[in-house]
Amino acid sequence: MKKIVLLASFLGAVFVALPKEPVSVKKTAKPVEITKTDFIRKIFDYEENKEVWKYKGDKPAIVDFYATWCGPCRITHPILEELAAEYSNEIYIYKVDVDKEPELASLFGVQSIPVFIFIPMNENPQVAVGALPKKTFKSAIDSILLKKETEEK
Repeated sequence: MKKIVLLASFLGAVFVALPKEPVSVKKTAKPVEITKTDFIRKIFDYEENKEVWKYKGDKPAIVDFYATWCGPCRITHPILEELAAEYSNEIYIYKVDVDKEPELASLFGVQSIPVFIFIPMNENPQVAVGALPKKTFKSAIDSILLKKETEEK
């Protein structure tokens, strides 16, 4: 009988110590490095159709043209990682190293970096040049990519 009471007390203490709300799992989605082959397969086949933009993805996307030696690119890298985790179910974030993929950089006329291509569904892409703060990225994601109504403050 003592064992049953002791076991019940122990289980009661464990139950009380358990969190009342489910523990949130930290999202670990990250931007995806892509090559020319990946770009043609996942984003736009510019070799097949040079005249009309036709996005192949099933979610809106951001393509970051960057270089490892670029200071502003290093500033935006952690921001893009946070956004990839935050919007993992809603958008894709791709990265293109301009030193490894000069043809892709040339295709979009990238002359200075970073350059960000915002690709909404069924619309033409929009380009932003230079390091952007997280607030600007979120605003662009919400309004351009996800078409959410934003509150004016």
